[in-house]
Amino acid sequence: MENQELITQCATVAQQWLDSPIYDEATKQEVKAMLEAEDKTPLIDSFYRTLEFGTGGLRGIMGAGTNRMNVYVVGAATQGLANYLLKNFADRKEISVVVGHDCRNNGRFFAQTVANVFSANGIKVYLFEDLRPTPEVSFAIRYLGCQSGVNLTASHNPKEYNGYKAYWEDGAQVLAPHDKGIIDEVNKVRVEDVKFNGNPALIQTIGADIDEAYLKGVKELSIDPDVIQRQKDLSIVYTPLHGAGRTLIPAALKSWGFENVNTVAEQMVKDGNFPTVVSPNPENGEALTLALNLAKKINADIVMASDPDADRVGMACKNNEGEWVLVDGNQTCMIFLYYIIKNRIAMGKMKGDEYVVKTIVTTELIKAIADKNNVKMYDEYTGFKWIARVIRLLEGKETYIGGGEESYGFMGQDIVRDKDAVSACCLLAEICAWAKDQGKTLFDVLMDIYVEYGFALNHTINVVKPGKSGADEIKAMMDGFRANPPKELAGSPVVVTKDYKVLKAFDAQGNATALDFPETSNVLQWFTEDGTKVSVRPSGTEPKIKFYIEVRGDMECPKCYKAVRAEAMKKVDAVRESLGL
Repeated sequence: MENQELITQCATVAQQWLDSPIYDEATKQEVKAMLEAEDKTPLIDSFYRTLEFGTGGLRGIMGAGTNRMNVYVVGAATQGLANYLLKNFADRKEISVVVGHDCRNNGRFFAQTVANVFSANGIKVYLFEDLRPTPEVSFAIRYLGCQSGVNLTASHNPKEYNGYKAYWEDGAQVLAPHDKGIIDEVNKVRVEDVKFNGNPALIQTIGADIDEAYLKGVKELSIDPDVIQRQKDLSIVYTPLHGAGRTLIPAALKSWGFENVNTVAEQMVKDGNFPTVVSPNPENGEALTLALNLAKKINADIVMASDPDADRVGMACKNNEGEWVLVDGNQTCMIFLYYIIKNRIAMGKMKGDEYVVKTIVTTELIKAIADKNNVKMYDEYTGFKWIARVIRLLEGKETYIGGGEESYGFMGQDIVRDKDAVSACCLLAEICAWAKDQGKTLFDVLMDIYVEYGFALNHTINVVKPGKSGADEIKAMMDGFRANPPKELAGSPVVVTKDYKVLKAFDAQGNATALDFPETSNVLQWFTEDGTKVSVRPSGTEPKIKFYIEVRGDMECPKCYKAVRAEAMKKVDAVRESLGL
């Protein structure tokens, strides 16, 4: 009965779309097909709710319906954001925004729609001429002195998705109080309120001039240009996975002085269908297959891949046996911060006020590195808007030298306020050059870290639960963990439980202490006596619940790596069993 009520509710909304003169004929045909189909699942998934404009914007499957990414949902979101900007910056003569997009299908169409709606509301728009990396959009907001920005991207999601990232005047994704203010305005907008007819006089196309300024800023991240000159022939294989990285990353690497940059030709083609990969996600080893094939053919030193909007970087290198191995996001972030700290100290560039930032689900080895080198470290929620918040709060007081998270994102400098694969690829190449200069590989650098600071194995489990039924299951899982938290994991007692929904940490006896975070978040963490850490949270952008498992150990020498890792994997399996996964 409940399901029938839901079908009726969705059919009523769908019929309103058919009856309205606002929606175009192609949209109506798609809605009509859902109404007439025997299987009502697509109808329910498309209309059971309105695609929520959250604190990061929108992300969803493209198609007709209130719960889909389409021109009407994008238009309403932009009208709401425009209304908020007009209220918030009422005293300004001119309000301006940056609009960009990546390679996604409908990306240009949605970007032009966004530009039209902003301009129809009297807001000046700087519209990128073609696809550009997400970090360049963040950079352009600050560089051009804009009050906001929008990038049309679904990051590393499958080809069916598109998304809408909203930024504030500091170049970061929107935080309180503006996030809630924008959401309130978006929720007030009806499709008939949207001003779709743009004012061309207020839309300015941008491109090469911003590229030049951005690449100049990225180059300032280089810590040791001399080592690049000595190793300028470092053999690099890079792939943009059909995305926006193709516009700037090869050029950025060359501007740093690297002369042997090899690109994967089939994936240098802009294509929102991502025909050469199962998923355009550099976290998945499969996405690097063509790059690894090329690397083996030319005997390359390093492989790197950026996701469609070029904010994440995945990489692979050769191990001590000459086999190509993937380097995960925790290891990547750790290597970046290790190199930055170690080499800034070696070159006398530290003033004593430096700090780094990681997220709460990222490896605790980063804290060990920071502590040993007397560098302050801040732990923040998942998402670079929180790292950007720390930078904003500490501007002029302390010096940011790097921050990242386990999901293959890193931000090496504060000229952007979001993760940045352009600067990350360049810095990664410099680290490889530095290692090669010492007769080492990137893998050797990783082994050096484990020997000096201890070993950690990080393993992420994604439990995918699509649609309304999936959202209900994810909620039930989180409720279950709160009601019956684990007492032990892999045989080791849980000594601390952190619940960010109530901002409290509990010891084994149930005594509570406050967690100092700016707002609550639906995240649980358990820490065991033997150093294991487990974090669990529903994804904010995808229909899944994520489990982050970290197990710790000691590694006495590089040759011990395989045995130590195998032992750690056994412990990960035992943790999974403890959690019923």
